[in-house]
Amino acid sequence: MTRDAKRALLERKIAEKGSMLVAFSGGVDSGLLAVIARDLLGEKAHCVFLDGPLVPRSALAEAEAMARDLCLSFEIVRAPGLDRDFRRNPPDRCYHCKKKDAAILKTKAKERGLAVVADGINLSDTTEHRPGLAASSEEGIVHPFIEAGMTKSDIRHIARESGLSFWNKPSAACLSSRIPYGEEITDAKLRMVESAEELLHELGFGQVRVRCHGAIARIEVEPAEMDRLLAERRAIVARFKEAGFSYVALDLEGYRSGSMDEVL
Repeated sequence: MTRDAKRALLERKIAEKGSMLVAFSGGVDSGLLAVIARDLLGEKAHCVFLDGPLVPRSALAEAEAMARDLCLSFEIVRAPGLDRDFRRNPPDRCYHCKKKDAAILKTKAKERGLAVVADGINLSDTTEHRPGLAASSEEGIVHPFIEAGMTKSDIRHIARESGLSFWNKPSAACLSSRIPYGEEITDAKLRMVESAEELLHELGFGQVRVRCHGAIARIEVEPAEMDRLLAERRAIVARFKEAGFSYVALDLEGYRSGSMDEVL
């Protein structure tokens, strides 16, 4: 199927819903979904950003700015704190988290009289370890991009073709994905990771992850950016130690989505 055909199918799927609440993260996927829903459904499209301890403050600010620039119907809803089971960090932690998120989003949709809750999950996500996808599907959350057979590449291409400035925005994930399964998720670890990644973004690195292995920070950047990162190593080490890390390492494999899943 061509990308034009996929876009036509996507628009038909969204229009058929009649009204929609978009689970909005401020990323490329939910951003494109929100724009198309806005154009097709007008006032019957609404976006909700779930904020909580797993969300970097920079991500919240970017989502607010994007929603404002795109003239989206938008609100921020505070998610509950992390419970003991989630903090234990089992391999299926995302399943339980998405169950709770779905309940909040469905309540918001009901309050506004919206027919469905939709997210930006796409076909590329189905090739990774995504227990949260199963949870969302069980709760009746719809996945328009999957229904239209669209991959991440398709989404970026259509966003660029549509003139959306965020088409090449780096992929993001909640902060818990930086901590190895089985190691307790603590507020201190989350803030260490957030502070470290914030520095790398300030230095101009786009796609980054700082994985927290106890006192060791394992940095993932694109291979093409490794030389520049090493050139900045003094500033990076100093800031990371201020954040609470004792050692700072560069992962020579470079950035890859879901690297923590490699041990499963």
